[in-house]
Amino acid sequence: MLGKMFKSLFGSSEGGQATSSAKATIVDHEGFQIIAEPQSSGGQWQVAGRIEKQVGEETKSHRFIRADVMPGEADAANEMIRKAKMMIDQQGDRIFD
Repeated sequence: MLGKMFKSLFGSSEGGQATSSAKATIVDHEGFQIIAEPQSSGGQWQVAGRIEKQVGEETKSHRFIRADVMPGEADAANEMIRKAKMMIDQQGDRIFD
């Protein structure tokens, strides 16, 4: 009983809060790595992930979460990959600025 009360007061990873899936889809595009990491949110999947690139000894990373939600995890991962490819094609290395 007290546990439920504390969860309702302080939140948990269940319910309406976004949580990441254990799976990540990785795609190479134009020298960048796209890592799709959809997040479960209210019974749907939010488009989220990272774009990374190795520059010398440093790994540059750009994380983003979109307002877009999809009914399935794979749909959200595919949409993230599509959007990330578009960002890479439009901005190139400026993504990390």
